[in-house]
Parts: sequence; structure tokens; C-alpha cells
Amino acid sequence: MDLGIAGRVALVSGATSGLGLAVATALAAEGARVAICGRNEQRLAAAADQVAAAHPVGGDGSVRADRVDLRDQDAVRGWIDAVATDLGEPGIVVSNAGGPPAGPVTAFGLDAYRDAVELCLLAHIGFVQATLPRLRAAGWGRILLVASETIRAPRPQYGLSNTVRPGLAGYAKSLVPEIGPDGVTINVLAPGYHRTPALTSQFADPDAGLADIAATIPVGRLGAPADFAATAAFLASTHAGFITGSTILVDGGATPSL
Repeated sequence: MDLGIAGRVALVSGATSGLGLAVATALAAEGARVAICGRNEQRLAAAADQVAAAHPVGGDGSVRADRVDLRDQDAVRGWIDAVATDLGEPGIVVSNAGGPPAGPVTAFGLDAYRDAVELCLLAHIGFVQATLPRLRAAGWGRILLVASETIRAPRPQYGLSNTVRPGLAGYAKSLVPEIGPDGVTINVLAPGYHRTPALTSQFADPDAGLADIAATIPVGRLGAPADFAATAAFLASTHAGFITGSTILVDGGATPSL
């Protein structure tokens, strides 16, 4: 299926590894002009090479990579301006950032909750707010907020995520009536367990730990980053213009709630 986004400019934050990198790669494979950002300079260069290599033969292969912390609003605004000048006005915005530390809710003091709000809620909102005037002026846009399945199914071992991330769903749903008439959609992606470096690093014995998780997932395996990226690419496409304000689980059926 042609997703209709060849030549569109996509901004993907947190794209140096894992799900963010997979999404950037998938968008590049569809012919989008991709700008990525992250905090690690070395990983950023390697990610840019991977994204550039994904462009279809005959595409312009445009990729821009910048070191940006999504919590730094001045840096975010400067990045957006630079991308618009270099690649063109953005049409696809994928807001991805790291997650808070694991642990039950009682394991953290108030400062940890403040940090989680900054990283997992306010950083995303700031990124979106900075792009909205450009998307609305263009009359077309796709916004994706990458969160976690904890939005729909809180897990005791992820207390900070359980507490903070549902705010993204409320923000997205509240924004829909404002941006819908301008041809802009916004959706929240709620990934379950995918085989990423961030997940693997949580286990002293990764093979055993990942096998235990896979056994709890109805489809019988962990997600691959490419599974998640395919969903994101569709929601960023011209075909997904009637999907907005939704929180979409990408979890292999692991979440039991409706």
C-alpha cells in the first residue's frame, strides 16, 4: 500500500534507538524526508545512517539529525525552525522520549514524580504545541504521541509511568476539536513489550527475562520494533485521516481491558 507520504517532512524525537529509530526508518522507507533528534551524539550519527539507508531507490534520501533534549523548549523550537528551513515544513510529528525509572509508586519521592511529568508529559506537549501553528497553516498534519500500554493497564512495577502517561491521552483527546477542522490528527500509541535495548537492559539474564515476558503475551512473542513502526507509519499516512483522538495499543493482545 502506498501510504501517500513520500516527500512529506517528518520530525521524530527520541530516534537514536528502539521504537523511535524504527519509526523514523519506516517513514524514510515510505519516502518521507526525516529529521531525527536524540541526546546521544554517537548513537545519533549511527541512527541517521540507518534512516538514510532506508530511503527507496530514487528518493532524495534527505535526513537531518540533531542533538536535542525534548525537555529543552528553546532547543526544540530551534530544531523545528532549522528543519523547516533545511527540509521543508513538517507534516508528521512523532513525539517519543525515554521512560521514567521502574518501581512501585511508593518507591519514589516527589522530585521523581516531577521529573516524570517533565519527561513523559510536558516534553511531549511542548513539542506538539511548537509544531501546531505550522501544521494548521498547511492544512494537513499527523501527530503521534508515543506512550506505553500502562495508559490502559497500569502495572505495579511501573508506578511513575502509570501515574503520568495517562495525561497524554487526555491532552490528545482535548486537542482533537481544535485541530480537526485544520486537517490535523493526533493519536497516542501505547506500545507493550518490544525487543528494544531499553527492555533488554532491565534484566541480568536478558534471554530468561524476555522469555518470561513473551510467555505472557497472547501472540506468543515480544513485539519487534518494526511491528510498532508499521502501525505508526499507517497512522502517519494519508489513509488514516479519520482516526484521531485514539489511544492505540500495540501489545500483542497483552492488555485485558476493553
